[in-house]
Amino acid sequence: MSNSNNGKPRVLCMADLSLVPTARQEIQTVAHVDYMPANPSRLPELIGRYDAFWGHVDCKLNKAVLARAGNLKVIATASTGTDHIDKAECQRRGIKVLSITRDYDLLDTFTATAECAWMLLLNCMRHFRSAHRAVLDEGRFRGEDFIGRQLSRRTLGVLGLGRLGKMVVEYGKAFRMRVLGCDWKDIAIPGVEKVDFETLLRQSDCISIHIHLTEENRNLFDSTVLGKMKAGAVLVNTSRGDIIDEQALLAALQSGTLSAFGADVLHDEWRTDMRESPVVRYAQDHDNVVLTPHIGGCTDLSIRDARIFTAKKLASYISSMV
Repeated sequence: MSNSNNGKPRVLCMADLSLVPTARQEIQTVAHVDYMPANPSRLPELIGRYDAFWGHVDCKLNKAVLARAGNLKVIATASTGTDHIDKAECQRRGIKVLSITRDYDLLDTFTATAECAWMLLLNCMRHFRSAHRAVLDEGRFRGEDFIGRQLSRRTLGVLGLGRLGKMVVEYGKAFRMRVLGCDWKDIAIPGVEKVDFETLLRQSDCISIHIHLTEENRNLFDSTVLGKMKAGAVLVNTSRGDIIDEQALLAALQSGTLSAFGADVLHDEWRTDMRESPVVRYAQDHDNVVLTPHIGGCTDLSIRDARIFTAKKLASYISSMV
Protein backbone atom coordinates (compact mmCIF):
# COMPACT_ATOMS: atom_id res chain seq x y z
CA MET A 1 0.00 0.00 0.00
CA SER A 2 1.03 3.59 -0.57
CA ASN A 3 1.43 5.61 2.60
CA SER A 4 0.37 9.04 3.76
CA ASN A 5 2.66 11.45 5.60
CA ASN A 6 1.88 9.81 8.93
CA GLY A 7 2.96 6.39 7.66
CA LYS A 8 -0.57 4.98 7.49
CA PRO A 9 -2.53 3.86 4.43
CA ARG A 10 -4.89 6.47 3.03
CA VAL A 11 -8.67 6.00 2.98
CA LEU A 12 -11.20 8.14 1.17
CA CYS A 13 -14.55 7.89 2.97
CA MET A 14 -17.66 9.14 1.19
CA ALA A 15 -19.99 7.23 3.51
CA ASP A 16 -21.86 9.36 6.03
CA LEU A 17 -20.57 8.37 9.48
CA SER A 18 -22.22 11.23 11.39
CA LEU A 19 -24.52 8.78 13.19
CA VAL A 20 -21.68 6.44 14.08
CA PRO A 21 -18.62 8.21 15.50
CA THR A 22 -17.29 4.85 16.72
CA ALA A 23 -17.00 3.79 13.07
CA ARG A 24 -14.66 6.72 12.47
CA GLN A 25 -12.55 5.67 15.42
CA GLU A 26 -12.21 2.11 14.09
CA ILE A 27 -10.77 3.27 10.76
CA GLN A 28 -8.61 6.03 12.17
CA THR A 29 -6.69 3.59 14.35
CA VAL A 30 -5.20 1.94 11.23
CA ALA A 31 -5.35 4.57 8.49
CA HIS A 32 -5.29 8.23 7.59
CA VAL A 33 -8.89 8.99 6.59
CA ASP A 34 -10.25 11.85 4.50
CA TYR A 35 -14.00 12.31 4.97
CA MET A 36 -16.22 14.14 2.52
CA PRO A 37 -19.86 13.99 1.42
CA ALA A 38 -20.63 11.60 -1.42
CA ASN A 39 -19.51 13.31 -4.62
CA PRO A 40 -19.57 10.96 -7.62
CA SER A 41 -18.42 13.69 -10.00
CA ARG A 42 -15.18 14.26 -8.05
CA LEU A 43 -14.46 10.60 -7.43
CA PRO A 44 -12.42 10.04 -10.63
CA GLU A 45 -10.02 12.89 -9.84
CA LEU A 46 -9.56 11.90 -6.19
CA ILE A 47 -9.50 8.13 -6.07
CA GLY A 48 -5.97 7.70 -7.44
CA ARG A 49 -4.52 9.14 -4.23
CA TYR A 50 -5.98 6.48 -1.96
CA ASP A 51 -5.36 2.89 -0.90
CA ALA A 52 -8.94 2.28 0.21
CA PHE A 53 -12.36 3.70 -0.57
CA TRP A 54 -15.50 3.52 1.54
CA GLY A 55 -18.67 4.70 -0.14
CA HIS A 56 -22.33 3.82 -0.43
CA VAL A 57 -24.65 2.99 -3.32
CA ASP A 58 -24.73 6.64 -4.42
CA CYS A 59 -21.09 6.39 -5.54
CA LYS A 60 -20.67 4.30 -8.68
CA LEU A 61 -17.31 2.61 -9.16
CA ASN A 62 -17.38 1.65 -12.82
CA LYS A 63 -14.54 0.82 -15.17
CA ALA A 64 -13.81 4.48 -15.91
CA VAL A 65 -13.45 5.36 -12.23
CA LEU A 66 -11.40 2.26 -11.43
CA ALA A 67 -9.02 3.09 -14.30
CA ARG A 68 -8.00 6.15 -12.26
CA ALA A 69 -7.51 4.14 -9.05
CA GLY A 70 -3.87 3.16 -9.45
CA ASN A 71 -3.19 2.69 -5.71
CA LEU A 72 -6.56 1.26 -4.68
CA LYS A 73 -6.50 -2.10 -2.94
CA VAL A 74 -9.90 -2.33 -1.26
CA ILE A 75 -13.44 -0.93 -1.59
CA ALA A 76 -15.92 -1.09 1.28
CA THR A 77 -19.70 -0.65 1.10
CA ALA A 78 -22.11 -1.12 4.01
CA SER A 79 -24.74 -2.58 1.70
CA THR A 80 -25.97 -5.97 0.56
CA GLY A 81 -26.28 -4.87 -3.07
CA THR A 82 -23.05 -4.26 -4.95
CA ASP A 83 -24.22 -3.41 -8.45
CA HIS A 84 -22.77 0.09 -8.02
CA ILE A 85 -19.33 -1.56 -8.18
CA ASP A 86 -17.85 -3.20 -11.29
CA LYS A 87 -16.76 -6.36 -9.48
CA ALA A 88 -15.28 -7.99 -12.59
CA GLU A 89 -13.01 -4.99 -13.14
CA CYS A 90 -12.08 -5.01 -9.44
CA GLN A 91 -11.10 -8.66 -9.68
CA ARG A 92 -9.02 -7.94 -12.78
CA ARG A 93 -7.19 -5.16 -10.96
CA GLY A 94 -6.77 -7.09 -7.72
CA ILE A 95 -9.06 -4.79 -5.73
CA LYS A 96 -10.90 -6.43 -2.83
CA VAL A 97 -14.61 -5.62 -2.42
CA LEU A 98 -15.99 -5.71 1.12
CA SER A 99 -19.77 -5.69 1.57
CA ILE A 100 -22.26 -7.14 4.05
CA THR A 101 -23.95 -9.36 1.44
CA ARG A 102 -23.18 -12.61 3.25
CA ASP A 103 -22.88 -11.43 6.85
CA TYR A 104 -26.07 -13.26 7.73
CA ASP A 105 -25.94 -12.94 11.52
CA LEU A 106 -25.85 -9.18 11.10
CA LEU A 107 -28.43 -9.08 8.31
CA ASP A 108 -30.96 -11.13 10.26
CA THR A 109 -31.30 -8.16 12.62
CA PHE A 110 -32.22 -5.77 9.78
CA THR A 111 -35.93 -5.50 8.95
CA ALA A 112 -35.87 -2.01 7.44
CA THR A 113 -36.09 -2.93 3.73
CA ALA A 114 -38.86 -5.46 4.32
CA GLU A 115 -40.77 -2.79 6.24
CA CYS A 116 -40.21 -0.38 3.33
CA ALA A 117 -41.67 -2.92 0.89
CA TRP A 118 -44.76 -3.26 3.06
CA MET A 119 -45.10 0.52 3.32
CA LEU A 120 -45.05 0.78 -0.48
CA LEU A 121 -47.57 -2.03 -0.83
CA LEU A 122 -50.02 -0.41 1.60
CA ASN A 123 -49.61 2.95 -0.12
CA CYS A 124 -50.41 1.37 -3.49
CA MET A 125 -53.40 -0.62 -2.24
CA ARG A 126 -54.98 2.30 -0.37
CA HIS A 127 -54.39 5.18 -2.84
CA PHE A 128 -52.27 7.06 -0.33
CA ARG A 129 -50.91 9.65 -2.76
CA SER A 130 -54.35 10.67 -4.04
CA ALA A 131 -55.87 10.79 -0.56
CA HIS A 132 -52.98 12.74 0.94
CA ARG A 133 -53.01 15.22 -1.92
CA ALA A 134 -56.78 15.75 -1.59
CA VAL A 135 -56.50 16.66 2.07
CA LEU A 136 -53.50 18.99 1.69
CA ASP A 137 -54.32 20.63 -1.65
CA GLU A 138 -58.13 20.67 -1.63
CA GLY A 139 -59.17 20.29 2.01
CA ARG A 140 -61.23 17.31 0.92
CA PHE A 141 -61.86 14.76 3.67
CA ARG A 142 -64.22 12.14 2.26
CA GLY A 143 -63.04 8.54 2.58
CA GLU A 144 -65.29 7.01 -0.06
CA ASP A 145 -63.59 9.12 -2.71
CA PHE A 146 -60.59 6.81 -2.26
CA ILE A 147 -61.92 3.28 -2.02
CA GLY A 148 -58.91 1.00 -1.75
CA ARG A 149 -58.42 -2.74 -1.48
CA GLN A 150 -57.99 -4.50 1.82
CA LEU A 151 -55.18 -7.02 1.97
CA SER A 152 -57.08 -9.69 3.86
CA ARG A 153 -58.47 -12.41 1.52
CA ARG A 154 -56.17 -11.32 -1.28
CA THR A 155 -53.08 -13.12 -2.56
CA LEU A 156 -49.54 -11.91 -1.94
CA GLY A 157 -46.77 -13.24 -4.17
CA VAL A 158 -43.20 -12.99 -2.93
CA LEU A 159 -40.41 -13.51 -5.47
CA GLY A 160 -37.32 -14.62 -3.57
CA LEU A 161 -37.55 -16.32 -0.19
CA GLY A 162 -34.24 -15.20 1.22
CA ARG A 163 -33.80 -13.01 4.27
CA LEU A 164 -36.14 -10.20 3.20
CA GLY A 165 -38.62 -12.40 1.38
CA LYS A 166 -39.10 -14.48 4.52
CA MET A 167 -39.88 -11.33 6.50
CA VAL A 168 -42.40 -10.12 3.92
CA VAL A 169 -44.30 -13.42 3.83
CA GLU A 170 -44.75 -13.14 7.60
CA TYR A 171 -46.21 -9.65 7.15
CA GLY A 172 -48.60 -11.09 4.58
CA LYS A 173 -49.69 -13.81 6.98
CA ALA A 174 -50.22 -11.24 9.73
CA PHE A 175 -52.51 -9.32 7.36
CA ARG A 176 -54.49 -12.54 6.74
CA MET A 177 -53.45 -12.88 3.12
CA ARG A 178 -52.99 -16.01 1.10
CA VAL A 179 -49.22 -16.07 0.58
CA LEU A 180 -47.39 -17.55 -2.41
CA GLY A 181 -43.62 -17.87 -2.51
CA CYS A 182 -41.31 -18.46 -5.46
CA ASP A 183 -37.62 -19.31 -5.16
CA TRP A 184 -35.22 -21.50 -7.10
CA LYS A 185 -34.16 -23.09 -3.82
CA ASP A 186 -36.27 -25.75 -2.14
CA ILE A 187 -37.52 -23.59 0.74
CA ALA A 188 -40.52 -24.56 2.85
CA ILE A 189 -42.18 -21.95 5.07
CA PRO A 190 -45.27 -22.79 7.15
CA GLY A 191 -48.34 -21.03 5.79
CA VAL A 192 -46.70 -20.22 2.44
CA GLU A 193 -47.57 -22.02 -0.80
CA LYS A 194 -44.42 -22.67 -2.83
CA VAL A 195 -45.24 -22.10 -6.53
CA ASP A 196 -43.43 -21.66 -9.82
CA PHE A 197 -42.93 -18.27 -11.41
CA GLU A 198 -45.83 -18.62 -13.86
CA THR A 199 -48.27 -19.43 -11.06
CA LEU A 200 -46.96 -16.53 -8.99
CA LEU A 201 -47.66 -14.16 -11.87
CA ARG A 202 -51.13 -15.50 -12.65
CA GLN A 203 -52.51 -15.75 -9.12
CA SER A 204 -51.01 -12.87 -7.14
CA ASP A 205 -52.93 -9.67 -6.46
CA CYS A 206 -49.64 -8.10 -5.31
CA ILE A 207 -46.07 -9.16 -6.03
CA SER A 208 -43.08 -8.04 -3.96
CA ILE A 209 -39.62 -8.58 -5.47
CA HIS A 210 -36.79 -9.78 -3.23
CA ILE A 211 -34.07 -11.22 -5.47
CA HIS A 212 -30.50 -10.14 -6.17
CA LEU A 213 -29.81 -8.57 -9.55
CA THR A 214 -27.87 -10.87 -11.89
CA GLU A 215 -27.25 -10.79 -15.62
CA GLU A 216 -29.78 -13.63 -15.93
CA ASN A 217 -32.64 -11.69 -14.32
CA ARG A 218 -31.86 -8.21 -15.64
CA ASN A 219 -35.14 -6.88 -17.13
CA LEU A 220 -36.88 -10.03 -15.89
CA PHE A 221 -40.18 -8.15 -15.67
CA ASP A 222 -40.47 -7.37 -19.37
CA SER A 223 -43.63 -7.02 -21.45
CA THR A 224 -44.09 -10.80 -21.65
CA VAL A 225 -43.82 -11.36 -17.89
CA LEU A 226 -45.90 -8.30 -17.01
CA GLY A 227 -48.54 -9.47 -19.47
CA LYS A 228 -48.92 -12.70 -17.52
CA MET A 229 -49.73 -10.93 -14.26
CA LYS A 230 -53.23 -10.87 -12.86
CA ALA A 231 -55.18 -7.92 -14.29
CA GLY A 232 -54.99 -4.95 -11.93
CA ALA A 233 -52.17 -6.38 -9.83
CA VAL A 234 -49.76 -4.28 -7.78
CA LEU A 235 -46.00 -4.64 -8.20
CA VAL A 236 -43.49 -3.59 -5.52
CA ASN A 237 -39.71 -3.50 -5.99
CA THR A 238 -37.20 -2.86 -3.22
CA SER A 239 -34.52 -5.06 -4.79
CA ARG A 240 -32.77 -3.42 -7.76
CA GLY A 241 -34.22 -1.23 -10.48
CA ASP A 242 -32.78 -3.17 -13.42
CA ILE A 243 -34.88 -6.23 -12.61
CA ILE A 244 -37.74 -4.36 -14.30
CA ASP A 245 -37.92 -3.21 -17.92
CA GLU A 246 -39.18 0.31 -17.25
CA GLN A 247 -40.70 0.91 -20.69
CA ALA A 248 -42.68 -2.31 -20.35
CA LEU A 249 -43.66 -1.27 -16.83
CA LEU A 250 -45.05 2.06 -18.01
CA ALA A 251 -46.99 0.34 -20.78
CA ALA A 252 -48.49 -2.07 -18.23
CA LEU A 253 -49.54 0.83 -15.99
CA GLN A 254 -51.07 2.72 -18.90
CA SER A 255 -53.00 -0.34 -20.10
CA GLY A 256 -54.28 -1.26 -16.62
CA THR A 257 -52.43 -4.57 -16.53
CA LEU A 258 -50.89 -3.12 -13.37
CA SER A 259 -53.06 -0.96 -11.14
CA ALA A 260 -50.12 0.45 -9.20
CA PHE A 261 -46.36 0.28 -8.77
CA GLY A 262 -44.27 0.98 -5.69
CA ALA A 263 -40.49 1.19 -5.79
CA ASP A 264 -37.52 2.15 -3.66
CA VAL A 265 -35.11 1.45 -6.56
CA LEU A 266 -35.02 2.53 -10.20
CA HIS A 267 -32.89 2.03 -13.28
CA ASP A 268 -29.88 4.36 -13.40
CA GLU A 269 -30.62 5.91 -10.02
CA TRP A 270 -27.16 7.52 -10.05
CA ARG A 271 -28.38 10.28 -12.36
CA THR A 272 -27.74 13.81 -11.13
CA ASP A 273 -31.44 14.64 -11.53
CA MET A 274 -33.86 11.73 -11.20
CA ARG A 275 -36.64 13.80 -12.73
CA GLU A 276 -35.13 12.64 -16.02
CA SER A 277 -36.21 9.07 -15.20
CA PRO A 278 -39.20 7.94 -17.31
CA VAL A 279 -40.81 6.40 -14.21
CA VAL A 280 -40.38 9.59 -12.19
CA ARG A 281 -41.83 11.63 -15.06
CA TYR A 282 -44.82 9.29 -15.21
CA ALA A 283 -45.30 9.48 -11.43
CA GLN A 284 -45.45 13.28 -11.55
CA ASP A 285 -48.83 12.98 -13.30
CA HIS A 286 -50.07 9.60 -12.01
CA ASP A 287 -50.80 8.87 -8.36
CA ASN A 288 -50.71 5.10 -8.85
CA VAL A 289 -46.89 5.13 -8.73
CA VAL A 290 -45.29 5.49 -5.29
CA LEU A 291 -41.55 6.15 -5.22
CA THR A 292 -39.00 6.49 -2.44
CA PRO A 293 -35.31 7.37 -3.04
CA HIS A 294 -33.62 4.11 -2.00
CA ILE A 295 -34.50 4.56 1.68
CA GLY A 296 -35.05 0.85 2.33
CA GLY A 297 -32.09 0.41 4.64
CA CYS A 298 -32.10 3.99 5.94
CA THR A 299 -33.18 3.59 9.52
CA ASP A 300 -31.29 4.55 12.64
CA LEU A 301 -30.54 1.01 13.81
CA SER A 302 -29.68 -0.49 10.43
CA ILE A 303 -27.34 2.39 9.45
CA ARG A 304 -25.59 2.35 12.81
CA ASP A 305 -25.05 -1.39 12.95
CA ALA A 306 -24.10 -1.81 9.27
CA ARG A 307 -21.53 0.99 9.33
CA ILE A 308 -19.93 -0.02 12.61
CA PHE A 309 -19.66 -3.59 11.28
CA THR A 310 -18.19 -2.36 7.97
CA ALA A 311 -15.71 -0.11 9.75
CA LYS A 312 -14.39 -3.05 11.74
CA LYS A 313 -14.25 -5.20 8.61
CA LEU A 314 -12.34 -2.56 6.65
CA ALA A 315 -9.97 -1.82 9.54
CA SER A 316 -9.20 -5.51 9.88
CA TYR A 317 -8.51 -5.85 6.16
CA ILE A 318 -6.24 -2.79 6.07
CA SER A 319 -4.33 -4.08 9.11
CA SER A 320 -3.74 -7.41 7.40
CA MET A 321 -2.17 -5.68 4.40
CA VAL A 322 0.14 -3.27 6.16
